Amino acid sequence: MILQGKAFIFGDDVDTDAIIPARYLNTSDPQELKKHCMEDADPQFSKKVRPGDIIVAGKNFGCGSSREHAPIAIKAAGVSCVIASSFARIFFRNSFNMGLPIFESNEAISEINQGDEVKVDASNGTITNLTTGAQFKASPIPEFMQELVTDGGLIEHIKKRKSL
Repeated sequence: MILQGKAFIFGDDVDTDAIIPARYLNTSDPQELKKHCMEDADPQFSKKVRPGDIIVAGKNFGCGSSREHAPIAIKAAGVSCVIASSFARIFFRNSFNMGLPIFESNEAISEINQGDEVKVDASNGTITNLTTGAQFKASPIPEFMQELVTDGGLIEHIKKRKSL
């Protein structure tokens, strides 16, 4: 699985309320949530992000509450993946359950700048900053987790498996 897009940079400890503010949790409709994705961190994010773009952040991305709305909003906004130096554990699990691939890499986050074009090879964990040519490693996504992402998340994956 190859993912490629423009980098949007965020800092450390981006919590789920910054990803999707609690005031919008009266819906779980992805089309509504995407309008408010990252709104408190960057009010213009949902207007600037394009399909395939990538969020790059510091440590503890997705901390805070365990709401599934956060990865749903990110995915619905068109973000192909998130690269961070670390993730809150519940966000990590929710991301794959919702079909959003995430990658941990300390080196990549310090060498990718706002607007850089980034390519991620999920199979081998290679992150390439196409703007600078620099290459970094992250843990590759295991094949069974790539299937979750490709199928659109855990629920869709189970539906697909049951129909076989």
